[in-house]
Amino acid sequence: MRAVVQRVASASVAVDGQAIARIGHGLLILLGVHEDDDEAAADRIADKLAALRVFEDDDGRMNLCLHEAGGEILCFSNFTVYDDSRRGNRPSFTAAARPERAEELYERVREKLGAQGGRFGAHMQVELANDGPVTLVVEV
Repeated sequence: MRAVVQRVASASVAVDGQAIARIGHGLLILLGVHEDDDEAAADRIADKLAALRVFEDDDGRMNLCLHEAGGEILCFSNFTVYDDSRRGNRPSFTAAARPERAEELYERVREKLGAQGGRFGAHMQVELANDGPVTLVVEV
């Protein structure tokens, strides 16, 4: 699994112009599921994301995890994080899991994190105020 993680001051996601999820201070996670991923990978990445120490402590150092910082999570499935653009100009997404399996594992991660989410398979509009900016790629 691969996650693009952004520390945000706020974030929201809309489908067909209607907001379906909104958070304040926390993490925005674009989650990609690989064709070889399983439940153990989903659990590992959820644990890793929850434990990331990317929030500032009283000394201004990134030393706090989401829970310690009192943050929220907005997570949505994004197969495009598994692009392969090494050849040509059109990305290939063949490494991404099939939709049925991807949705199952995405929901497992989202539930384990207690995250709000987007709508699987929908065309979504995402708005965010990046905080830092802090952007990480996390892979298990």
